[in-house]
Amino acid sequence: MEPVKLRIRDNEYLIQCDEDQDKALRIAEYVNKRLIEVEKEAEGLSEKKAALLAALTIASDYFVLLKRQEEVLGKIQQRTQALIKSIDAATS
Repeated sequence: MEPVKLRIRDNEYLIQCDEDQDKALRIAEYVNKRLIEVEKEAEGLSEKKAALLAALTIASDYFVLLKRQEEVLGKIQQRTQALIKSIDAATS
């Protein structure tokens, strides 16, 4: 496992991660994007508050995706059950 150098805003971090380097860099890019958005929307925030708001925004994004995933899985399960009933009806 090679260390990966990430840049978040004006700071560099050397981290060890199980993910591949490209994925770690994409994650850092996403965090930077969300930090910049927070800083633009609420000028004058301390670095700590901006980081906290960005973390909350990222967590919100995550929960939206979880909900979408649950909805898709629910639809897949419904379709699967409908197909099983159709197959059972056709083979009976």
